[in-house]
Amino acid sequence: MFSVLVCEDEKSIRSLMCEYLTRDKYKVFESDNGEAAVKILERVHIDLLITDIMMPKMDGYTLVNHLRNAAYELPILMITAKETIEDKKKGFKIGTDDYMVKPVDMDEMTMRVAALLRRAKIASDKRIVVGSTVFDYETFMVTVNDIAQDVPKKEFMLIFKLLSQVNRIFTRQQLMDEIWGYD
Repeated sequence: MFSVLVCEDEKSIRSLMCEYLTRDKYKVFESDNGEAAVKILERVHIDLLITDIMMPKMDGYTLVNHLRNAAYELPILMITAKETIEDKKKGFKIGTDDYMVKPVDMDEMTMRVAALLRRAKIASDKRIVVGSTVFDYETFMVTVNDIAQDVPKKEFMLIFKLLSQVNRIFTRQQLMDEIWGYD
């Protein structure tokens, strides 16, 4: 299951987005401003971010810029009322992967989420190959030289997480929160 963070200050819109994403089997996290989104991203692995621009505390442009400068490579979908070509240029220039202008069709939003994940090879690459070793996330199996090995689920998830983001450093708390579910 892939994790999507919805960063939107308007509660009714955020709730509707979350409802559609949950319906499509995504694990959904919510925040109402950029600062809260950063805190979630520091604790939990997020596969894709949906963000508004005009929000209190930290706006969407600042959030995206912060994430790209901190080497977060997750796909970002910006959904906003800001509709000028200059707004769109600014969004894409700072690192947004896709841009939708409100009001949006929620089915189209979920299709774009699926496409962004597919392009980022998150949705299709549930396998990691390192030399002659294959880690298959679907079955939690490790295959070495064509010999399949059962690995305990938590240990597999830890290894898979570390291998899927080799250039990222995780804190102990981040790993505990995501894999063991501790707060």
